[in-house]
Amino acid sequence: MKTDDFNYDLPPELIAQVPLKTRTDSRLLVYSRAQDRITHTYFRDIRQYLRPGDLLVVNNTRVIPARLYAHKETGGKVEVLLLKKLENEQWEVLVGGKRVTTGKKLTFDEGVEGTIVAELEGSKRIIQFNQPVGPHLKDLGEMPLPPYIHEHLDDPERYQTVYAEVEGSAAAPTAGLHFTKEIMAELRSYGVIFTEVLLHVGLDTFAPVTEDTVEEHKIHTEWCQVSPESAALINQAKAEGRRVIAVGTTSVRTLESAMDGQGGVRPYADTTGLFIYPGYRFKVVDAMITNFHLPKSTLLMLVSAFAGFENMRRCYQAAIEEKYRFYSFGDAMLIE
Repeated sequence: MKTDDFNYDLPPELIAQVPLKTRTDSRLLVYSRAQDRITHTYFRDIRQYLRPGDLLVVNNTRVIPARLYAHKETGGKVEVLLLKKLENEQWEVLVGGKRVTTGKKLTFDEGVEGTIVAELEGSKRIIQFNQPVGPHLKDLGEMPLPPYIHEHLDDPERYQTVYAEVEGSAAAPTAGLHFTKEIMAELRSYGVIFTEVLLHVGLDTFAPVTEDTVEEHKIHTEWCQVSPESAALINQAKAEGRRVIAVGTTSVRTLESAMDGQGGVRPYADTTGLFIYPGYRFKVVDAMITNFHLPKSTLLMLVSAFAGFENMRRCYQAAIEEKYRFYSFGDAMLIE
Protein backbone atom coordinates (compact mmCIF):
# COMPACT_ATOMS: atom_id res chain seq x y z
CA MET A 1 0.00 0.00 0.00
CA LYS A 2 1.42 3.40 -0.97
CA THR A 3 2.34 5.74 1.88
CA ASP A 4 1.28 8.72 -0.25
CA ASP A 5 -2.28 7.38 -0.14
CA PHE A 6 -2.39 8.59 3.47
CA ASN A 7 -1.44 12.15 2.60
CA TYR A 8 -3.94 15.01 2.68
CA ASP A 9 -3.87 18.80 2.50
CA LEU A 10 -4.74 20.61 5.71
CA PRO A 11 -5.07 24.40 5.90
CA PRO A 12 -2.56 25.52 8.57
CA GLU A 13 -5.22 27.52 10.39
CA LEU A 14 -7.01 24.25 11.27
CA ILE A 15 -4.07 23.05 13.40
CA ALA A 16 -5.23 23.74 16.96
CA GLN A 17 -2.58 25.73 18.83
CA VAL A 18 -4.26 25.96 22.23
CA PRO A 19 -6.86 23.86 24.04
CA LEU A 20 -10.44 25.06 24.26
CA LYS A 21 -11.42 26.71 27.54
CA THR A 22 -13.76 23.79 28.30
CA ARG A 23 -12.60 20.29 27.31
CA THR A 24 -16.05 19.01 26.37
CA ASP A 25 -16.74 21.94 24.01
CA SER A 26 -14.69 20.22 21.32
CA ARG A 27 -16.61 19.06 18.29
CA LEU A 28 -17.25 15.38 17.67
CA LEU A 29 -17.52 13.71 14.28
CA VAL A 30 -19.35 10.41 14.63
CA TYR A 31 -18.84 7.86 11.88
CA SER A 32 -21.18 4.88 11.90
CA ARG A 33 -19.62 1.99 9.99
CA ALA A 34 -22.88 0.04 9.99
CA GLN A 35 -24.87 2.91 8.45
CA ASP A 36 -21.96 4.54 6.59
CA ARG A 37 -23.08 7.85 8.05
CA ILE A 38 -21.23 10.95 9.28
CA THR A 39 -22.81 13.00 12.06
CA HIS A 40 -21.50 16.31 13.43
CA THR A 41 -22.03 17.03 17.11
CA TYR A 42 -20.11 18.05 20.26
CA PHE A 43 -18.16 15.93 22.70
CA ARG A 44 -20.43 17.00 25.58
CA ASP A 45 -23.22 15.07 23.81
CA ILE A 46 -21.27 11.83 23.41
CA ARG A 47 -23.67 9.96 25.72
CA GLN A 48 -26.20 9.92 22.87
CA TYR A 49 -23.88 7.55 20.98
CA LEU A 50 -23.03 5.28 23.90
CA ARG A 51 -25.04 2.47 25.49
CA PRO A 52 -25.38 1.25 29.07
CA GLY A 53 -22.83 -1.52 29.46
CA ASP A 54 -20.31 -0.05 27.05
CA LEU A 55 -16.77 -0.45 28.39
CA LEU A 56 -14.55 2.57 27.74
CA VAL A 57 -10.85 1.75 27.96
CA VAL A 58 -8.63 4.74 28.79
CA ASN A 59 -4.85 5.09 28.90
CA ASN A 60 -3.81 6.46 32.29
CA THR A 61 -0.26 7.44 31.34
CA ARG A 62 0.98 10.85 32.43
CA VAL A 63 3.26 13.10 30.39
CA ILE A 64 6.52 13.96 32.11
CA PRO A 65 8.12 17.43 31.78
CA ALA A 66 10.70 15.87 29.51
CA ARG A 67 12.26 18.90 27.78
CA LEU A 68 15.49 19.81 29.58
CA TYR A 69 18.28 22.31 28.98
CA ALA A 70 21.97 21.75 29.61
CA HIS A 71 25.40 23.18 28.84
CA LYS A 72 28.41 21.46 27.33
CA GLU A 73 31.84 21.87 28.89
CA THR A 74 32.54 24.49 26.22
CA GLY A 75 29.51 26.47 27.39
CA GLY A 76 27.30 25.70 24.41
CA LYS A 77 23.59 25.23 25.14
CA VAL A 78 21.95 21.87 24.47
CA GLU A 79 18.28 20.91 24.50
CA VAL A 80 17.60 17.37 25.71
CA LEU A 81 14.24 15.64 25.26
CA LEU A 82 13.77 12.50 27.33
CA LEU A 83 12.21 9.70 25.29
CA LYS A 84 12.57 6.45 27.18
CA LYS A 85 14.06 5.39 30.51
CA LEU A 86 16.53 2.54 30.19
CA GLU A 87 18.52 0.82 32.94
CA ASN A 88 20.93 2.24 35.51
CA GLU A 89 19.91 5.90 35.07
CA GLN A 90 20.36 5.78 31.31
CA TRP A 91 17.80 7.44 29.02
CA GLU A 92 17.19 7.45 25.32
CA VAL A 93 16.96 11.13 24.35
CA LEU A 94 16.77 13.56 21.46
CA VAL A 95 19.41 16.27 21.53
CA GLY A 96 19.35 19.71 19.95
CA GLY A 97 22.78 21.24 19.59
CA LYS A 98 25.99 20.92 17.63
CA ARG A 99 28.52 18.12 18.11
CA VAL A 100 26.74 16.35 20.95
CA THR A 101 28.70 13.15 20.41
CA THR A 102 29.77 10.14 22.46
CA GLY A 103 31.78 11.14 25.52
CA LYS A 104 30.42 14.68 25.73
CA LYS A 105 29.48 15.77 29.24
CA LEU A 106 26.38 17.86 29.90
CA THR A 107 25.59 19.92 32.98
CA PHE A 108 22.03 20.58 34.07
CA ASP A 109 20.72 22.52 37.07
CA GLU A 110 20.05 20.88 40.44
CA GLY A 111 23.45 19.14 40.38
CA VAL A 112 22.39 16.81 37.57
CA GLU A 113 25.06 15.81 35.07
CA GLY A 114 25.01 13.49 32.09
CA THR A 115 27.39 11.86 29.64
CA ILE A 116 26.54 10.82 26.08
CA VAL A 117 27.38 7.10 25.95
CA ALA A 118 25.94 6.14 22.56
CA GLU A 119 24.77 7.71 19.32
CA LEU A 120 21.65 6.36 17.65
CA GLU A 121 19.99 7.35 14.39
CA GLY A 122 19.68 11.07 13.68
CA SER A 123 19.77 13.17 16.81
CA LYS A 124 18.88 10.32 19.16
CA ARG A 125 21.41 9.57 21.87
CA ILE A 126 21.75 7.54 25.04
CA ILE A 127 22.73 9.60 28.05
CA GLN A 128 24.05 8.34 31.38
CA PHE A 129 22.91 10.54 34.27
CA ASN A 130 24.89 10.80 37.49
CA GLN A 131 21.73 10.36 39.59
CA PRO A 132 18.02 9.60 39.19
CA VAL A 133 16.67 12.45 37.08
CA GLY A 134 12.98 11.79 37.75
CA PRO A 135 12.82 13.62 41.11
CA HIS A 136 14.28 16.74 39.48
CA LEU A 137 11.99 16.95 36.46
CA LYS A 138 9.48 19.22 38.18
CA ASP A 139 12.23 21.84 38.56
CA LEU A 140 14.30 21.09 35.46
CA GLY A 141 11.78 20.16 32.80
CA GLU A 142 9.19 21.71 30.55
CA MET A 143 6.17 20.07 28.93
CA PRO A 144 7.24 18.63 25.54
CA LEU A 145 4.47 19.92 23.26
CA PRO A 146 4.31 18.52 19.71
CA PRO A 147 6.39 20.32 17.06
CA TYR A 148 3.34 21.72 15.26
CA ILE A 149 2.22 23.67 18.37
CA HIS A 150 3.84 27.10 18.49
CA GLU A 151 1.78 28.81 21.19
CA HIS A 152 2.72 28.83 24.87
CA LEU A 153 0.59 26.56 27.06
CA ASP A 154 -0.44 28.53 30.13
CA ASP A 155 -1.64 25.51 32.11
CA PRO A 156 0.48 22.35 31.61
CA GLU A 157 -2.34 20.25 33.06
CA ARG A 158 -4.31 20.88 29.87
CA TYR A 159 -1.84 18.53 28.14
CA GLN A 160 -2.76 15.82 30.66
CA THR A 161 -5.91 13.74 30.81
CA VAL A 162 -7.96 14.15 33.98
CA TYR A 163 -7.24 10.50 34.81
CA ALA A 164 -3.47 10.61 34.14
CA GLU A 165 -1.61 8.72 36.87
CA VAL A 166 1.52 6.85 35.79
CA GLU A 167 4.38 9.08 34.66
CA GLY A 168 6.32 8.00 31.59
CA SER A 169 5.01 9.56 28.35
CA ALA A 170 6.71 12.07 26.09
CA ALA A 171 3.32 12.96 24.55
CA ALA A 172 -0.29 12.88 25.70
CA PRO A 173 -2.87 10.28 24.64
CA THR A 174 -4.87 13.11 23.15
CA ALA A 175 -8.25 11.44 22.63
CA GLY A 176 -8.60 11.45 26.40
CA LEU A 177 -8.11 15.22 26.66
CA HIS A 178 -11.82 15.76 25.90
CA PHE A 179 -13.01 14.04 29.07
CA THR A 180 -13.76 15.83 32.32
CA LYS A 181 -14.47 14.25 35.68
CA GLU A 182 -18.03 15.55 35.37
CA ILE A 183 -18.76 13.90 32.03
CA MET A 184 -17.17 10.66 33.24
CA ALA A 185 -19.48 10.73 36.28
CA GLU A 186 -22.45 11.40 34.00
CA LEU A 187 -21.54 8.45 31.78
CA ARG A 188 -21.07 6.16 34.77
CA SER A 189 -24.54 7.12 36.02
CA TYR A 190 -25.86 6.22 32.58
CA GLY A 191 -24.31 2.75 32.85
CA VAL A 192 -21.05 3.19 30.95
CA ILE A 193 -18.10 1.40 32.57
CA PHE A 194 -14.51 2.69 32.57
CA THR A 195 -11.32 0.71 32.92
CA GLU A 196 -7.67 1.66 32.52
CA VAL A 197 -4.72 0.36 30.57
CA LEU A 198 -1.27 1.90 30.27
CA LEU A 199 0.86 2.78 27.27
CA HIS A 200 3.72 5.26 27.53
CA VAL A 201 3.60 7.39 24.38
CA GLY A 202 6.84 8.17 22.56
CA LEU A 203 7.51 11.13 20.27
CA ASP A 204 7.86 8.72 17.35
CA THR A 205 4.07 8.75 17.35
CA PHE A 206 4.31 12.09 15.46
CA ALA A 207 6.87 10.92 12.92
CA PRO A 208 5.55 10.43 9.38
CA VAL A 209 6.19 7.19 7.53
CA THR A 210 8.98 7.92 5.04
CA GLU A 211 9.11 4.63 3.16
CA ASP A 212 7.36 4.48 -0.21
CA THR A 213 5.10 1.64 0.86
CA VAL A 214 3.44 1.14 4.23
CA GLU A 215 4.59 -2.46 4.52
CA GLU A 216 8.27 -1.39 4.48
CA HIS A 217 7.91 0.74 7.61
CA LYS A 218 9.28 -0.55 10.91
CA ILE A 219 7.12 0.96 13.62
CA HIS A 220 8.50 2.20 16.93
CA THR A 221 7.98 0.16 20.09
CA GLU A 222 6.17 1.41 23.19
CA TRP A 223 5.72 -0.09 26.63
CA CYS A 224 2.18 -1.02 27.62
CA GLN A 225 0.30 -2.86 30.33
CA VAL A 226 -3.10 -4.47 30.90
CA SER A 227 -3.75 -5.41 34.52
CA PRO A 228 -5.52 -8.66 35.47
CA GLU A 229 -8.46 -6.57 36.72
CA SER A 230 -8.83 -4.70 33.43
CA ALA A 231 -8.39 -7.89 31.42
CA ALA A 232 -11.22 -9.49 33.39
CA LEU A 233 -13.57 -6.53 32.72
CA ILE A 234 -12.73 -6.55 29.02
CA ASN A 235 -13.22 -10.29 28.69
CA GLN A 236 -16.53 -10.12 30.55
CA ALA A 237 -17.76 -7.38 28.21
CA LYS A 238 -16.76 -9.41 25.15
CA ALA A 239 -18.42 -12.55 26.53
CA GLU A 240 -21.66 -10.63 27.19
CA GLY A 241 -21.71 -8.97 23.78
CA ARG A 242 -21.09 -5.46 25.15
CA ARG A 243 -18.93 -3.03 23.25
CA VAL A 244 -15.28 -2.43 24.12
CA ILE A 245 -14.55 1.17 23.13
CA ALA A 246 -10.92 2.25 23.08
CA VAL A 247 -10.26 5.88 24.03
CA GLY A 248 -7.38 6.73 21.71
CA THR A 249 -5.12 4.87 19.35
CA THR A 250 -2.80 4.08 22.28
CA SER A 251 -5.57 2.11 23.97
CA VAL A 252 -6.29 0.38 20.65
CA ARG A 253 -2.66 -0.64 20.28
CA THR A 254 -2.52 -1.89 23.86
CA LEU A 255 -5.69 -3.95 23.61
CA GLU A 256 -4.81 -5.53 20.28
CA SER A 257 -1.29 -6.31 21.54
CA ALA A 258 -2.73 -8.08 24.58
CA MET A 259 -5.34 -10.11 22.68
CA ASP A 260 -5.49 -13.77 23.61
CA GLY A 261 -6.50 -15.15 20.21
CA GLN A 262 -10.04 -15.89 21.35
CA GLY A 263 -11.58 -12.41 21.19
CA GLY A 264 -10.40 -11.33 24.62
CA VAL A 265 -7.19 -10.11 26.23
CA ARG A 266 -4.71 -11.49 28.70
CA PRO A 267 -2.84 -9.60 31.42
CA TYR A 268 0.09 -8.01 29.65
CA ALA A 269 3.17 -5.96 30.54
CA ASP A 270 5.70 -5.65 27.73
CA THR A 271 6.76 -3.55 24.78
CA THR A 272 4.64 -3.68 21.65
CA GLY A 273 5.75 -3.31 18.06
CA LEU A 274 2.29 -3.91 16.63
CA PHE A 275 1.77 -1.98 13.39
CA ILE A 276 -1.91 -1.65 12.44
CA TYR A 277 -2.72 -0.56 8.90
CA PRO A 278 -5.49 -1.42 6.38
CA GLY A 279 -5.87 -5.16 6.09
CA TYR A 280 -5.50 -5.72 9.83
CA ARG A 281 -8.38 -7.62 11.46
CA PHE A 282 -9.32 -6.24 14.85
CA LYS A 283 -9.79 -8.84 17.58
CA VAL A 284 -10.81 -6.81 20.64
CA VAL A 285 -11.85 -3.23 19.83
CA ASP A 286 -15.47 -2.61 18.78
CA ALA A 287 -15.39 1.20 18.59
CA MET A 288 -12.89 3.96 19.23
CA ILE A 289 -12.65 7.61 20.20
CA THR A 290 -9.77 9.41 18.54
CA ASN A 291 -8.48 12.78 17.36
CA PHE A 292 -7.57 13.81 13.81
CA HIS A 293 -4.06 12.68 12.95
CA LEU A 294 -1.12 13.89 10.87
CA PRO A 295 -0.75 12.92 7.21
CA LYS A 296 1.25 9.74 6.54
CA SER A 297 1.28 8.90 10.25
CA THR A 298 0.93 5.40 11.67
CA LEU A 299 -2.03 6.72 13.68
CA LEU A 300 -3.92 7.70 10.54
CA MET A 301 -3.15 4.25 9.14
CA LEU A 302 -4.56 2.65 12.29
CA VAL A 303 -7.89 4.50 12.14
CA SER A 304 -8.08 3.83 8.39
CA ALA A 305 -7.71 0.12 9.15
CA PHE A 306 -10.62 0.33 11.58
CA ALA A 307 -13.04 2.50 9.62
CA GLY A 308 -11.97 1.64 6.08
CA PHE A 309 -9.50 3.59 3.96
CA GLU A 310 -11.99 5.41 1.73
CA ASN A 311 -14.31 6.05 4.67
CA MET A 312 -11.54 7.81 6.54
CA ARG A 313 -10.73 9.94 3.52
CA ARG A 314 -14.37 11.08 3.44
CA CYS A 315 -14.43 11.73 7.19
CA TYR A 316 -11.28 13.84 7.06
CA GLN A 317 -12.54 15.78 4.05
CA ALA A 318 -15.81 16.43 5.85
CA ALA A 319 -13.92 17.61 8.94
CA ILE A 320 -11.82 20.00 6.85
CA GLU A 321 -14.89 21.37 5.09
CA GLU A 322 -16.60 21.88 8.48
CA LYS A 323 -13.43 23.54 9.82
CA TYR A 324 -12.77 21.11 12.63
CA ARG A 325 -9.67 21.70 14.75
CA PHE A 326 -6.94 19.12 14.09
CA TYR A 327 -4.23 17.26 16.01
CA SER A 328 -3.44 17.19 19.74
CA PHE A 329 -5.57 20.10 20.95
CA GLY A 330 -8.14 19.57 18.22
CA ASP A 331 -11.55 17.99 17.95
CA ALA A 332 -12.57 14.36 18.32
CA MET A 333 -14.03 11.51 16.32
CA LEU A 334 -16.07 8.50 17.40
CA ILE A 335 -15.85 5.55 15.03
CA GLU A 336 -18.51 2.99 15.88
